[in-house]
Amino acid sequence: MKTTLRYYGISPWEIEVLYGFLNSHFTIIQDEIESNEEDFVSFLDIEIPLAFDEAFFQWFDFKRWEKVKAVFKEMKRRRGSGNALKIKINFSGNPRIVFTIDIEDRQWFDNAIEKIDFVLELLPYHLNPKKLPSGISEIIYKFDSESIRWRLNKAVSENKRYVFNGELWKEII
Repeated sequence: MKTTLRYYGISPWEIEVLYGFLNSHFTIIQDEIESNEEDFVSFLDIEIPLAFDEAFFQWFDFKRWEKVKAVFKEMKRRRGSGNALKIKINFSGNPRIVFTIDIEDRQWFDNAIEKIDFVLELLPYHLNPKKLPSGISEIIYKFDSESIRWRLNKAVSENKRYVFNGELWKEII
């Protein structure tokens, strides 16, 4: 199985440490890209070729996942507050689950990293076909610092995009 690390502004040491935790389970493709967002000094996009579910955490090993999260928090600590770091974690599956972490405050950033695992408990509710627009291929979560939890943010189908307003999905035109 292959995982891709797409990044800019990440130190060789940080990539090496992350690589060390991932390479026992994945073949890693590294892709150092040009800066594509002026708002962030550093960007890391990880493609994980497995679904975001309990089986992933059992297979990958929870302790190893904790170490990966610690690397993310250390990356933020080294950059300080402000829009210094953006991380996207993409899990394959149907639908694909994406976590976007781009919080300025380091404490909230760390909190967001810690609470990714909690979304597992909410997935059956969030992915309920009666509540989700039809044909959704991707769900994007964003951390809400006010409520201190991960929230549904956007959903994508083959030819439509939706935004979640807290209660309903609304098509973006």
